[in-house]
Amino acid sequence: MDFIVDYLPIIWVALGVGLLLYLNIVVKLNSVLALLIVAILVGVLNGLSLTDVVTSVKTGFGSTLGSLAIIIGMGAVLGKLMVDSGAAQRVASTLLKKFGAKNVEWAILIVGAIFGISVFYEVAFIILAPLVISIAIEAKMPYLRLGITMVAAATMAHSIFPPQPGPTALVEAYGADMGMVYLLGIVVAVPAIIAAGIILPRVLKNLDLPIPPLLKKSEEVDLDKAPGFGISLLIPLLPAIIITGATIYNMIFDKESAVGQFINFLGSAEISMILAVLIAIYVFGIRLGRTMKEVMNSFSGAIEGIAMIIFIVGSGGAFKQIILDTGIGDLIAGVMQNTSINPLIMAWLITAVIRIATGTGVVSAITAAGIVGPLIHTFDVNPVLMVLATAAGSNTITHVNDASFWLFKEYFNLSIKDTFKTWGLLLFTTSIVGLCVVLILDIFI
Repeated sequence: MDFIVDYLPIIWVALGVGLLLYLNIVVKLNSVLALLIVAILVGVLNGLSLTDVVTSVKTGFGSTLGSLAIIIGMGAVLGKLMVDSGAAQRVASTLLKKFGAKNVEWAILIVGAIFGISVFYEVAFIILAPLVISIAIEAKMPYLRLGITMVAAATMAHSIFPPQPGPTALVEAYGADMGMVYLLGIVVAVPAIIAAGIILPRVLKNLDLPIPPLLKKSEEVDLDKAPGFGISLLIPLLPAIIITGATIYNMIFDKESAVGQFINFLGSAEISMILAVLIAIYVFGIRLGRTMKEVMNSFSGAIEGIAMIIFIVGSGGAFKQIILDTGIGDLIAGVMQNTSINPLIMAWLITAVIRIATGTGVVSAITAAGIVGPLIHTFDVNPVLMVLATAAGSNTITHVNDASFWLFKEYFNLSIKDTFKTWGLLLFTTSIVGLCVVLILDIFI
């Protein structure tokens, strides 16, 4: 009985997570409401006064969005400007043309990774899927073989690299260096994408299926009027380049000098994203003859599309704050100190279970960060590796509760069985390989 009393706060959190899954899966309640309800309930059950619960929710919601909303919002705008100007299609078509039929898988892998970083997964899928099918026809290859390559690259990059919502929130929750997340993230992502995107399609059988009817087609773009390849590729990668450059500068030079402070100002995630968007407004808009009104329509459309994800991230921050303010984190830390489980594996496992149950990578990453984040100071592990382990967990196998599952199934005209064999297996492969690479890095870092 004393054991139950001692660990009752942890039990309430576990029940809260269970309730969160129930509200998402069974009741079909929006994740924003589900997270807020669970946060309030866990706070009350753990002895916080009603006033303190409200304060914790507001603090967690506000502080989380204060650091993330600009990054997530500007990332969405950048992706929208790329699509509307034809820059996205320019990057895809040029790379695919240059690599040729023999190396088409590597071209699609590169394109998928670029779009996974710079635009939301659904946008990347809708843009690239028709191209993948047309290229497969021309190269006389099974379209699904190339489809797996594209999706493996896009989903892994989307899960690991800022400014996508999940990894951006994890960087904040774990106090990790964003530049190092980019650098080590490449080390983690490359073998995972190769395993799932190059090796797996060659191992799987019965991929030579009839060409599916395209349920959705991206708008036709006149590539003669689209931006050039180099600038179309450079601008979406500009934040990553600036942030990584600032990190490298800090390794070599004095970051407290006047020059160092200016470089770190530019190298902050928020400023680098704003700079990229300002440049994109001109290059992907004004210079192409689009009016400022048309460009701002793209801007507002992107913000409207990302609004729900921003609220989900904020609600996850509220749940995290409740865990902090009730002292549950310290209690869990005490429990974890008496166990032999690797904290990287623990973070991956918690995130993977929530992703499988909810079908949403952002929700699983944010929820896991709320549980694991308060313990980060008790672990003898690099916060960057914690970000990457959790991100890999958020990219694990999903099923019928995931909208992307149905997007893959319906677009490629597959049965549920074949969708599990392809979509499910490729995600599981990227997640497991990603975790293994993180564990190897942990030996040396």
